[in-house]
Amino acid sequence: MRHVPYWASEQSTIRRFDGGTASRTHVVEQVDVSARAAAIEYAIRDVVIPAVELEAQGHEIIRLNIGDPLAYEGLPTPEHMITSFKAALDRQDNGYGPSYGIPELRSAIASAESAKGWDCSPNDVYVTHGVTEALQIIFAAFLEEGDTILVPGPHYPPYMAYPQMYGGTTVEYRMGPGDGWQIDLEDIRSKMNDSVRLLVLINPNNPTGNVATPDEVDALIDIASQWPKCTILADEIYDGLDFTGHQCSAASRSDSTPVIVLNGVSKVYFAPGWRVGYMAWHDPSGALRVVRDGVERLLRSRLCASTPAQHGFLAGLVDDTGWMAGHRGRIRRRMDYCLDRIASINGLECETPGGAFYLFVRITDPEMATDDKAFVLDLLHQHHVLVVHGSGFSPEFGSGHFRMVCLPPVEVLAEALDRIETFLGG
Repeated sequence: MRHVPYWASEQSTIRRFDGGTASRTHVVEQVDVSARAAAIEYAIRDVVIPAVELEAQGHEIIRLNIGDPLAYEGLPTPEHMITSFKAALDRQDNGYGPSYGIPELRSAIASAESAKGWDCSPNDVYVTHGVTEALQIIFAAFLEEGDTILVPGPHYPPYMAYPQMYGGTTVEYRMGPGDGWQIDLEDIRSKMNDSVRLLVLINPNNPTGNVATPDEVDALIDIASQWPKCTILADEIYDGLDFTGHQCSAASRSDSTPVIVLNGVSKVYFAPGWRVGYMAWHDPSGALRVVRDGVERLLRSRLCASTPAQHGFLAGLVDDTGWMAGHRGRIRRRMDYCLDRIASINGLECETPGGAFYLFVRITDPEMATDDKAFVLDLLHQHHVLVVHGSGFSPEFGSGHFRMVCLPPVEVLAEALDRIETFLGG
């Protein structure tokens, strides 16, 4: 169903033959937008629009809205990865690559996934234009009208926005605020039925930072195993930013239930703008042969991911990874600083995340908590700090919160938190 068109009036000035002027008004009928596009919301970037307007007016905005490590000092893409990317450009390796990814990269990814405890072959790996393209392809292949995808609440916004493009419906399962945002397994059980085609695990979770334990992953797989049409979709893009020591690959825990693992170069390898991700298929029983053929058809139809960027990611996988410890240490120190400051600010509280680089902060002031988007916009306009409203990650389970990144240097975080404290009346 298309949105009802609206009319716009436009006034113009015309010159008469006698040298005078006259004005005329003509009506422009607006071209309809599809309901599919009109319904899309992406909270992380939607809040940037008013921020850009303020910057155009000369205001300096402290941006804590998006998980882009390259936007801040001290977290650069490793030089050897950049060198490999440049080398591909220098030798004119800019052409179309294989639709499923260059063979060397698929092999390196398979080795990296196998090291996590499951038997992954290069043929199980498909390289995509970031994880978001992988999601679109998976939803297009799996979902028909009336199908359901079950996702954690709160969650990364595309899990809500994209399924509807293919006739699917997103249903959220509860992650408990107040108990470390643990997965509510009973809530999952109560929401499972024959329509659920994909059960999503984001581990570590974005935006809460929860890291599921191996026992929780096992329980989730056990639930899915009781529904033959259900596949586990394991988004593990932050797996190298685990501070708990218990993050595990969902594929490594499954003997029969199919699992599709999502990962890429953006977060752990600190190259988000390269837009290279992958899906790795663990299908012990062969239940996904038909849908996998559909995925391959879709991959061939969109040609390929960036060839030189794939070479850069390859270098990250096969060369020394010792540099990662330094980046993780800097993120952890910045996160700890933020947690300490938030604990001292009246009107806010935050549970310690187990991974990733976000804080999902609870607004405890009852008046401000009722409209977290208004809180975010008022903070932006009055004190020029940009965060993301929690309801943008889940209207039900995220409301009354905001998400901020812990990526900037401490002095930038200090200034931002000073402004937030002032905004709250501190």
